Amino acid sequence: MAHINKLKFIKINDLVDEDYCLVGVPTYSDEMDDDLAGLFKSQNKKGNVGDLVFEITEECRIAYFGLGKFEERTPEDFRRAAGTLINHAIKNDFKNVAVECPAEEEEPYFCQAFSEGLILSSYRFLNYFTDDRANYSLKSITMVGSCNKSSAEKGVKIANAVCAARDLANHPGNVTTPTRLAEFAKEVGEKGKMKVTIFDREKFTKMGMGSFAGVAQGTNEPPKFIIMEYMNGPKSEKPIALVGKGLTFDTGGISLKPGLRMEEMKFDMCGSAIVLGVMNAIATLKPKINVVALIPSTHNMLGGSAMKPGDILTAYNGKTIEVLNTDAEGRLILADALAYASKHYKPSFMLDFATLTGAVVVTLGKIATGLMGNDQSLINRIQKSSDNTGELVWQLPLWKEYCDQVKSKIADVKNLGSPGQAGTIAGAAFLKEFVGENIPWVHFDVAGTSYHVENRSYIQKDGASGQVIRLVLDLIGV
Repeated sequence: MAHINKLKFIKINDLVDEDYCLVGVPTYSDEMDDDLAGLFKSQNKKGNVGDLVFEITEECRIAYFGLGKFEERTPEDFRRAAGTLINHAIKNDFKNVAVECPAEEEEPYFCQAFSEGLILSSYRFLNYFTDDRANYSLKSITMVGSCNKSSAEKGVKIANAVCAARDLANHPGNVTTPTRLAEFAKEVGEKGKMKVTIFDREKFTKMGMGSFAGVAQGTNEPPKFIIMEYMNGPKSEKPIALVGKGLTFDTGGISLKPGLRMEEMKFDMCGSAIVLGVMNAIATLKPKINVVALIPSTHNMLGGSAMKPGDILTAYNGKTIEVLNTDAEGRLILADALAYASKHYKPSFMLDFATLTGAVVVTLGKIATGLMGNDQSLINRIQKSSDNTGELVWQLPLWKEYCDQVKSKIADVKNLGSPGQAGTIAGAAFLKEFVGENIPWVHFDVAGTSYHVENRSYIQKDGASGQVIRLVLDLIGV
């Protein structure tokens, strides 16, 4: 990957224009003087969030970037404005950029958000180009002004973790394998003094993870069950459990997917990338909390040993599952992880992340993540963190009627709901069967927000987004 992984900081009096190819100056539409208003008008701009106008001097190019009205500004506006500026710099092959921070020192979260936007928008996935497209000219970004430096640096660390998670997802399935996810978990664990445990196929099958083993039995690529334990909080405090779907490539199995755009199924491990991104940020920031991460990871392939429609699997908690469609495999591997976390950690609350259903894209598009769970107060907290981070979520119902629709006639549950109806909710209803009693739990269906996200200037459209990593960090108080 290519991205800027740190910021330089200088006071505004130390800014020397000729040291930089581009200097970004924040502008509020309701605070412009006549000259600046005239400059915006002459370039058909009004000073809305993300608007850019330019003034060329002998020393450099000055870009005035709009932030809308001062009283209406939000941290997300800062991220998007930063993204617009950095995208312009990269497109025009600028090497060194200076940008004045729009926030003051007493506005720490605004400073954090702005630095997040600068770093996140600098990311480009260029690893496999051997021609001119591999060129990445941006060398440095300098933050100018009296920003809250510690908060800005926190934003850099969080954004770096997001960029590393994007990278895992952007690599193809022959590179980001379950083994690679396990290696990355070990790297993060060493950095963050975490205990990392990896179960191989033989071990997790013998342990009783029949649902995960059923999905994995069709692939020669070694599957992995990854556990990361970060215990830096009070010993008496129950850990938070994070579970991520690590389907490193999904053919659909016997229920084969259409060939068109199947290559995008390398992104079916984005749930695990979210969890690894959160743990990577935790390893760097070292908060006083307890968190465990669980990632079941495998390819879903077809062949002589592959799981078949009609098979019955027995999950870790003893429940039996009728497989109606082998392409509804993500919920099968998550089932064992949720059951394992419930039994062995009894978490204070549990979140799972999965590119689970195409139905959520039909419902919410590429704009918002679908939420379902068993605890409204936890969902309300998630919504508040969504407001803070600009990573949009929307709650869907999980009523008893939906949960009844995943009951099987020949086993405890089936891995589909009613034909053609409420597919996203059916996925969550299935997962709920594997959450331990009295454990608050929320399922994030990130199929629409994990890759090819549009209209976010700090996200490269043609690739993984890293969405909801920042939301989770905000939620758990990192």
